[in-house]
Amino acid sequence: MRLTLSGMTKRVRCAVIGAGWWGTTAHIPALLRHPGADLCCVHHRDRQVAQRIARDFAVPCAAASVEEALDREPLDAVVISSTPNVHYAQATAALQRGLHVLIEKPMTITAAEAGELVSLADRQGVHFLLSGPWHYTAHAATAQRLVRSGALGDIKMISVLMTNFCIGIYRGLPWEQVFAGSDNFESQPPYLPPEPASFADPAVSGGGQIYTQVAHVGAYLAFLTGADPRAVFARFDNYDTEVDVYDSINATWSGGTLVSIASTGAPMPGERTFEVRVFGTEAMLFLELWHGTMRMYGASGAPHDYAPLAEEEIYPLHAPAENLVDVVAGVAPNRSPATLGWSAMKLIEAACESARSGADVRVA
Repeated sequence: MRLTLSGMTKRVRCAVIGAGWWGTTAHIPALLRHPGADLCCVHHRDRQVAQRIARDFAVPCAAASVEEALDREPLDAVVISSTPNVHYAQATAALQRGLHVLIEKPMTITAAEAGELVSLADRQGVHFLLSGPWHYTAHAATAQRLVRSGALGDIKMISVLMTNFCIGIYRGLPWEQVFAGSDNFESQPPYLPPEPASFADPAVSGGGQIYTQVAHVGAYLAFLTGADPRAVFARFDNYDTEVDVYDSINATWSGGTLVSIASTGAPMPGERTFEVRVFGTEAMLFLELWHGTMRMYGASGAPHDYAPLAEEEIYPLHAPAENLVDVVAGVAPNRSPATLGWSAMKLIEAACESARSGADVRVA
């Protein structure tokens, strides 16, 4: 829940860089509805599209280059919601100007780029956030406290099954074919659908399921545990696309926790899954993030069910941009620091290398 902005005198001036599908779906609406934010500029590499977005959302500035967006209006904060291949350059430009940044996942293409951005933000003394809606639920906060406090005992193993309806975007299909039959928010035609290459071309996206969805998993594991991957073994199957569709990953985390991740972008229609099981020596925690449920099993065997999340709380897509504004205003903590994205990139990069080489990959 967002903290009150009563007493706040200075509004946070923001820009959205890469105002494509997710920028117009989540971040622009979040900033427009936030009482403490002024959305000053929207950027899209096609000037006509940028001008249409600015007109339709009543934003005063439309820019077709990052430099124009960052330098035209006085700004405090920037949302980077472009394709992964340009995240590093765009975030670098914003951070070098002393701006606070919220960056979409996957954070970058390489782990080294992610680490450089984190270091740059530290040197500049600015806030740096990763866009991870799963980190903003009541269950996430409780699960993090339970895991990190030792309430589950020593964390020995974590098992994750993560599926989503992504096969269509990996094939570069039109939106109406991608999410046909889905009863979630994607079933409605978006203001601006993603371009086919955004997810189907590995030079743009970095990869398929590993970059698009396992990026969520890697950041969530770092969020829960505060730990990083140390050794990774992975196998991918591309199915009929240029990018990975089925991913199987086994890893060891710092501290010795064993982690297994199974993820696919091609489940059967009607059901998607984000199951997280955390096995401690004293208790086991089971979360189903897509369903908004959480249960803990103690040593006695009697389960404790936490109150299920309301439908609108399950995937709070506006929360990252709202948190950016509140963090800059000084009225809330950073609930999704960019270090989580860096940890996810370590997992992603090592998994990709393992899938290519067939070997176990150590993470420096």
